[in-house]
Amino acid sequence: MTAVLITGTSSGIGRATVARLARRPDLTVYATARQVDAIADLADTGARLLPLDVTDEASMRAAVAAVEAAHGQVDVLVNNAGYGEYGPIEETPMQRVRAQFETNVFGLARLTQLVLPGMRRAGRGRIVNVSSMGGRLVFPGGGYYHASKYAVEAVSDALRQETRPFGIDVAVIEPGLIRTGFGAVAASSLGAGADPAGPYHRMVAAVDAAMAKSYRSRLLAAPPEAVARTIERAVVARRPRTRYLVTAAAWAMVHTRRLFGARLFDAVNRLQFR
Repeated sequence: MTAVLITGTSSGIGRATVARLARRPDLTVYATARQVDAIADLADTGARLLPLDVTDEASMRAAVAAVEAAHGQVDVLVNNAGYGEYGPIEETPMQRVRAQFETNVFGLARLTQLVLPGMRRAGRGRIVNVSSMGGRLVFPGGGYYHASKYAVEAVSDALRQETRPFGIDVAVIEPGLIRTGFGAVAASSLGAGADPAGPYHRMVAAVDAAMAKSYRSRLLAAPPEAVARTIERAVVARRPRTRYLVTAAAWAMVHTRRLFGARLFDAVNRLQFR
């Protein structure tokens, strides 16, 4: 049996991924959250439950030790835990920026460090990092969130090359807009991180309105199950791709940014968020 450890499974993409992978007879799925009570119902899927806070060293060590005690090693780590901290670069408090990186980057990196020795001993393993289309392009108001996802992309690219000799694969999942609680959290942080009477208040209002409209769109946004299906492909593929963009809209935006270049893409954003 392949042991799969998934972070951030109390809602959204993580919860949908547990529900999908736990149906497979070849996988033993470990669902995690800071509070196990928040995922108690996932036991009904056949998943095993563990407390795990990716900003707490002891919690991460305990979770990895529990899986290794049962299986010898973590075979697949799905680094899904993360959230969006939005607001103008100038006005967002640095303690909120640091908290964003603690979860989205440093927690991912440390948990990866903890599972790698077991994977190397086994001569196999897989790391699946949930990034975002926001790791390939940037919108105003989301600079710090995008920076965290650009960091995930860079860490993943280096890790893939470093661990390949040990039989360890690394894949990156890049969702577009997904209908989860992410949009609400991002919108809340956008308002909290900006001065309502400050120089960016019009930009913040425009970004807030555009986000709300986009997340409601059936054309632009997809359900979390779409990402779960892609994560499953990355987990079970004999040779996973390095990157998986999720949703046609994300594919279009990423490649439009690549083709337009920075100045033209900025001009399009100015029209949208003016």
